[in-house]
This record gives sequence, structure tokens and C-alpha cells, in this order.
Amino acid sequence: MNDALYKNVEGRTEELVALTVDLIRFPTVNPPGDAYTPCAEFIAGLLAKRGFETRLIRGEGAPGDSDTYPRTNVVARREGRGPGPTVHFNSHIDVVEAGEGWTLDPFAGVVRDGRVYGRGACDMKGGMAASIVAADAFMAVYPDFPGAIEISGTVDEESGGFGGVAHLAKMGLFSKPRVDHVIIPEPLNKDRICLGHRGVWWAEIETKGRIAHGSMPFLGDSAIRHMGAVLHAFEEELFPALDRKQTAMPVVPEGARRSTMNINSVHGGQTEDFFPGLPSPNVADACRMVIDRRFLIEEDISEVKGEVRSILERLKRERPRFDYAMRDLMEVLPLMTQEDAPVPKAVAEGIRNVFGREPEYVISPGTYDQKHIARLGHLHDCVAYGPGILDLAHQPDEWVGIDDMVESAKVMATGLDVLLRGGTGT
Repeated sequence: MNDALYKNVEGRTEELVALTVDLIRFPTVNPPGDAYTPCAEFIAGLLAKRGFETRLIRGEGAPGDSDTYPRTNVVARREGRGPGPTVHFNSHIDVVEAGEGWTLDPFAGVVRDGRVYGRGACDMKGGMAASIVAADAFMAVYPDFPGAIEISGTVDEESGGFGGVAHLAKMGLFSKPRVDHVIIPEPLNKDRICLGHRGVWWAEIETKGRIAHGSMPFLGDSAIRHMGAVLHAFEEELFPALDRKQTAMPVVPEGARRSTMNINSVHGGQTEDFFPGLPSPNVADACRMVIDRRFLIEEDISEVKGEVRSILERLKRERPRFDYAMRDLMEVLPLMTQEDAPVPKAVAEGIRNVFGREPEYVISPGTYDQKHIARLGHLHDCVAYGPGILDLAHQPDEWVGIDDMVESAKVMATGLDVLLRGGTGT
């Protein structure tokens, strides 16, 4: 137990709460990417006062980036007083829209009954605040630490991370020798270590038809009816087959230990070309569907795509005038950091010290920015660990517990001590 480190964290509780509130009050809603720049500037100023060298880096050319909505990231680095590895805490600053059902202002940062409420409180501004306080406490107790500490606030994680971590990883900011270890304070529960995630393949399927007058559909060919055949085949064949696939990965929740596919959207016909609410008198000559397929480490991406394509090809053979096109939108392979890698071991030591029990190792059902650190930065010593209950993310009245943030900050401070100083506690 590192009593001096933990007491220092506890002494910063008010600071931790205030920082979380300040971050929530930036309405960094994505899409479209509101308030990214002022939030990044606030973080940069905060860390500069703590002796960090800071950079604001725009994800130019990334999806959604514009002069109106610049993809502004902040990267800060504090050098130690001797050579050693670099530990990087990465948090995304973007949040999803507030949505309906709130009983309080989603961007007020309300503190009540031991909780901080607001959009992004759990996912993941509370985690970012905890990582900053963990670094503060560590640097205060061990001012002569070796190596370096980095903290970044990045954008667009909720929409894929392409203007944030992916952009920075392409610049080499998540690669050795600059960075050795990464902790992402996502809300996976305070006694869990998330080692990685399932794979994802997003694709667009378009069925094709022939336009005709809606009063004489026999003169045309409805692409929507063709898409209906695709949906029926998915229901009868693909979904049952996916449900039978199980993984050895410790994915949470239990239902995500199987392969899954979600139909994200279906758009067909010409109604959207008219004013809202006015129908089109045409037979639809095109219909598009976006699928979101989550797959397991035991599955090959070519087989995942092949399952869908084989159904479409069979329909093309069996259904008169059926034709289709399929376009990849995104693919990310499953990944899982080994439990005995340096970062998982360091975080596990913190969980044992703070909670007096062994950590639970889990895999996320969905992807997060670890995917870019691995595939673009080729850095694999990375986990997600942070305060917050995953089920609260994206919900109305989202909150993060104050005690949870303090305890998680202690765990992260322990991780710094183990990775940079060997965890001597002296």
C-alpha cells in the first residue's frame, strides 16, 4: 500500500469534482463536434500550469472536420528528471447528444448525493479528471520520477475516432519510442481491466430496382421488396447462425459473447427527395441498408463478410431481377492485450491495493480508441480502465460516483508508480 500517494489523491477530491464539472460544462456533442476547441484549450491551459508541454493538433481532413467544427485535440507531456518509459493517459472529450428523458440540465455538471451528473460524466470526463488527478498526486509525491507522463484529450471517439486518436497515431504520437504504455479511462467499472474489444465490420448493402409509376408497380421493380427478401434471409439464416457462435474472450455483458449484427438503418424510395411527410408516387429503384456486424477473435474477417455475401449471391441466383452492391464502411479486427503485459499488471496491482481483491479482466462489446493505437501505432501495451458504470453511458441522467473517481485515481496513480518507478512505494 502506498499510503502517501493515496492520501495525496484523497486530498484532491474537491479538485477532482470541480474538474469533472468544468469538463461536463463544455457541450462537446458529436455530431457535429461542438465546443471541441474551447474544451481542448481549457485542458491545455490546465496542464500547462502543471508543467506539461502542450500541443493543440487539428485532425485536418478527417470526417466532419471543418472551419466551423474543427477536430481539435490536445496532447500534453511532462518529462521526468531521468530516462525511462512514457505512460500515456488518453481520454476522448466528445460526448453523444443529450437526448430526451433528463431530469436535470445535462451540461450543468450537477453535484448531488455523492455523484456528478451530466452528459459525459461517466463516458468519460470523470475518467479524464481522475487521470489528471492521479498524475498530479504522483508528481507531487515523487517529483524526481523517471520517464515521462502524457495526457491527451481527443475527439470523435463516439464516431470512430478518425479525427482524434487515429489522426494522432498516424503522426506517430502513439508509437514507440515516444510512448510505451497507454491507459484509456473508459467507464468499465472501477475493479475491472478491459483488455480489448470484439471486431466490427460496417457495410452498406444496396438493392437495385426499376422506377415506375406507383399506380402501376408491375411496370417497375421494387428495390424495397428486394431488400425485404434480404432481411427475411438474415432473420431465417444469418441471425440464428450468429447466435450459435461463442467466444472464449471474457466479453461483457454475457449476451455479447456471441456474434451479433445490428441493422443500423434502411433507406428506400424517393420520399426523402420531397418535403417531409409527402409521399412519392414511384416504385423505388434503390434501397440501402447499413449493417453493424460485431465479431469474435475466433472469426476471420473474410468469413464474416462471406456469410453476408453468400446470402446475397444466393438471392441473385434465385430471385428474379435481384441485383445488389455492397460497400465496406469500416472494419476493425478484434484485439486483446495479454494479462501479463506491463500495463495490465500495473493496473491490477492498483486494484489489489485499493479494493483488496483480484481484478476482473473483461473485453468490451464495442470498439474504442485502443483499436487505432494497436493498428496504426503498433502499440499493444494498452488497456481501458476508469471510473463509471458502463451501463450508464449514453443514458439520461448519466452520472459518475465521486468515490469511484477517487478510488480509480488511486489505481491509476499506482499504475504510474509501478510503470515508472517499479512500484517501490518509497
